[in-house]
Amino acid sequence: MNRSEQRPNILVAIADDASHMSAYGHRFVHTPHFDRVAAEGIRFTQAFTTNPKCAPSRASLLTGRHTWELEEACNHFGLFNAKFAVYPTLLESAGYLVGYTGKGWGPGDWKRGGFARNPAGAEYNRRKLTPPDRTKISDKDYAANFDDFLNDRKDGQPFCFWYGGHEPHRAYEPGEGLRAGKRLEDVEVPAYLPDDPSVRGDLLDYAYELEWFDRQLGRMLARLEALGELDRTLVIVTSDNGMPFPRVKGQMYEQDFRLPLAVRWRDRVRGGRVVDDLISFVDLAPTILEAAGVPVPPEMAGAGLRGILESAGSGKVDPARRRVYMGKERHDVGTEGDVGYPVRCIRTDRYLYVRNFKPELWPAGNPETGFTNVDSSPTKSLILEQHARGEDYYYALSFGKRPAEELYDIRRDPDCLCNLADDVSFAELKEALWRELADELARTGDPRMRGQGDVFDAYEYVGQGKHSWKAYVEGYFEKQKY
Repeated sequence: MNRSEQRPNILVAIADDASHMSAYGHRFVHTPHFDRVAAEGIRFTQAFTTNPKCAPSRASLLTGRHTWELEEACNHFGLFNAKFAVYPTLLESAGYLVGYTGKGWGPGDWKRGGFARNPAGAEYNRRKLTPPDRTKISDKDYAANFDDFLNDRKDGQPFCFWYGGHEPHRAYEPGEGLRAGKRLEDVEVPAYLPDDPSVRGDLLDYAYELEWFDRQLGRMLARLEALGELDRTLVIVTSDNGMPFPRVKGQMYEQDFRLPLAVRWRDRVRGGRVVDDLISFVDLAPTILEAAGVPVPPEMAGAGLRGILESAGSGKVDPARRRVYMGKERHDVGTEGDVGYPVRCIRTDRYLYVRNFKPELWPAGNPETGFTNVDSSPTKSLILEQHARGEDYYYALSFGKRPAEELYDIRRDPDCLCNLADDVSFAELKEALWRELADELARTGDPRMRGQGDVFDAYEYVGQGKHSWKAYVEGYFEKQKY
């Protein structure tokens, strides 16, 4: 069997909460190993998650399905039912060795869902390291755990490995980036965040931890290269959702959906290409299965990228890739009744249409519970301090209530600051996008389109619930006793 006929190895590397890589021109991050994968393979410019939170996003990647198709797994801190096929299990049945290090699928409960182990594969987290001083870097030695995994292979056995870095997920030790020599003046502060030294420093801390993720990726690539295995390995590097900042992670705008994505497979993929087609997370599981020669289950909503990978083209390669779809239900509890904030979206090559099904609710959690769907951070604290002084511009963008419909021209307004939904000149476009979105939701069995969307709020929340509405109310009345 020649190399082109061999089943490839597969390495999927997923950063936790990352919007940036230096291959996209960002000066305040330096990710040479992602950049290498992109340069020797394909850098995708329009790749999108399906649901902007860790657990549902990862469930979508594993199953090739929209999260509204996944019942409890649509929610953050929910169950993941084993009746939904995941690509690592399908590969294992076909003879692959499968495993993961770091963060697999989660947070949530896969055991009660019927899985015998994490849906990402067998766990390899035994090896530890000493993190850099005065940082919140994980003590898991991802690359050493990858070595342990490789040592478990039989001769000639193909593998599929999931590297789930915990970085750059919060919390950070303030000053990580500055202590590493990064500079405030290099930071690109997006228009929806205040340009303040504390925000710049917060972004540098995020960048520093993202670079740690990239460094461990580099160690894995070097190991494969030393073994002579790199070129026959399909390498996919991405993130699960956008950076952990207000108006990004957990929210429904461009900067949280749109993710870095690079794919390298030197035996089959011509490198040095940049592809602008719209790519969804639901496309990744079919891509992996196709590459391995394993049948793709018909229930997978995505379409494999084989045509793009095997082409020689850049720019727009596949004219059929005209739309991607996103949605969310309950993320972190903290609204009255601990209900979710249901949203569905459609993204074309130019426009993002957002349908907020319950605009009367707070999209980031209730004020009195601390806007729990936004991670605590110096940036969040600054915006809340500004609000206390009567400065509400950034507060409204990050935490304020939203209209039922939003429409953004991404080419002109990538930060999603100018809502065109009420502009009469866009009325026909808005209606057409809603009809198209509704048709896709109905076709894929979204309970929201059957009038049964509240089922997502009835599903069990398996987290600690310390920020829940109930916990807040009980704590309030407890305080009144004294």
